[in-house]
Amino acid sequence: MRLDGTELTTGSITDVPGVKVGHFTEARRPTGCTVVLVEQGATAGVAVRGAAPGTRETDLLDPSNTVEHVHAIVLSGGSAYGLSAASGAVRWLEERGYGLPIGSGRVPIVPAAVLFDLLVGDHRIRPDEAAGYAACEAATASPPAQGSVGAGTGATIGKLFGMDRAMKGGIGTAAMRVGGITIGAIVAVNAVGDVIDPTSGEVVAGALDPTGSKPCGTTATLLRDGTSPSMEAGAATTIGVLATDASLTKAQCRLLAHSAHNGLARCIDPIHTVWDGDTIFAVATGREMQAADMMALGAIAPRVMSAAVLNAVKAAKAVGPSPPSAAELGIQDARR
Repeated sequence: MRLDGTELTTGSITDVPGVKVGHFTEARRPTGCTVVLVEQGATAGVAVRGAAPGTRETDLLDPSNTVEHVHAIVLSGGSAYGLSAASGAVRWLEERGYGLPIGSGRVPIVPAAVLFDLLVGDHRIRPDEAAGYAACEAATASPPAQGSVGAGTGATIGKLFGMDRAMKGGIGTAAMRVGGITIGAIVAVNAVGDVIDPTSGEVVAGALDPTGSKPCGTTATLLRDGTSPSMEAGAATTIGVLATDASLTKAQCRLLAHSAHNGLARCIDPIHTVWDGDTIFAVATGREMQAADMMALGAIAPRVMSAAVLNAVKAAKAVGPSPPSAAELGIQDARR
């Protein structure tokens, strides 16, 4: 197994058997939503960090609570409004007979998390129930598109000094197979902080200097100045899903979600701020019918999540009024 991360760049969360992904990308302004479908049911957990989350059904994922399986997870733009997209996924699943059995019917379980992208374009346009339904219709087991699509369409990063000095975020995915177990991640990167290449320590994308030509280093600027400018409350948040075909309990899924946050911390700086509501779900399909080594999974999960973050910003492109991307500024080419 290579140790430089190269083996992760061509994989995707759909390498995990039983996982499908679909995007809805809004044509009227940069926003959208992404659904991770596990319609046959999967054990799940969640870890929420940062002070400004927007979520649905996360209490249900507590190991002490009753329901064991989810049927989809929705990641959406649109801030709190975007939580409506989960209702579209619920409707899509119910129409096809998926969900928790209740008498003669079924109730699909669809947790969700949202990111703040209302400052890019007309904030009155945001993902709704129809968008969530459309994302389910588009879901396949093929590798999903990355960059400025789905929940990553309106994502931006490096926003501490204002949107005029921010850069484009996006959605990315990665995967690894170790010891017969597959683990994959998908993440919409919409952070206050910069995205850092953990192998070099260089900024791949983030807050730009006053000329708008190159990253200035958010944390370096904070260390120099000692204070930060005022930001819109909740104006960021990175959200994602980690998936595996191992058999895990809800408690183990929650531990895995916490481990995945370590991957965010390796390549987003600063992370889990007062303006971020970073949320990572973990799902286990159990397709391999074997209990996983939690020590091994806990070590692999951050690597997979970090790779997904880097893929997100490297694949991103400016959409409409959104800020420039790493590719358009030539930054990622300089890091190769």
